[in-house]
Amino acid sequence: MKKTIFFSLLVLLLSFTACQTTDKKKSKTDDVTYSVKEAKHTLQWTAYKTTAKTPVKGTFKTINVTKGGQGKSVKEAVNGVDFEIPVNTIFSKDSIRDSKLKEFFFGKMRNTALLSGKIVLETADKGYIDLKMNNTKHRLPFTYKIEDKTFSLEGKMELKDWQALDALGKLHEVCFDLHKGADGVSKTWEEVAVSLKSEF
Repeated sequence: MKKTIFFSLLVLLLSFTACQTTDKKKSKTDDVTYSVKEAKHTLQWTAYKTTAKTPVKGTFKTINVTKGGQGKSVKEAVNGVDFEIPVNTIFSKDSIRDSKLKEFFFGKMRNTALLSGKIVLETADKGYIDLKMNNTKHRLPFTYKIEDKTFSLEGKMELKDWQALDALGKLHEVCFDLHKGADGVSKTWEEVAVSLKSEF
């Protein structure tokens, strides 16, 4: 009789332990979060020169998350995240060009060792970056999409919105001949296209 009772208690205990293990596994699955800090980011900017609007492309090697950036979905993780980009991490596959951008463009701005901002998703496909550059904060509108675990956005900066035309003028002066097209006219455009892809 005692053996029967002991065996029954043992079976009950094992069953209870199995239930606990299953519950823990479910809990871990439910708590899975997406992290912007841990995602793989591909940031690209495209500036333009010559009257034919020849593209000049580059990136920044570093994006630092300073606040937020976690959620139970890609959208929740991205929405409201604060970030900083050190301008000295600019990279366009041309070291001479990079040096000019640092010295004669960003170097002529106020308090612009860093670009900083917050990403805000307003609708299912539109949002903006509350971007600070040249000691000026302005909204950079963009369109975005989420496919599986990948977030991507595209937007266009008008440099005048960040009071950056004087800095652009300084850059144009040192790149005058390089920004001439077939027509002999030198031009540096006031707009910059921006795209970002984040893979979680």
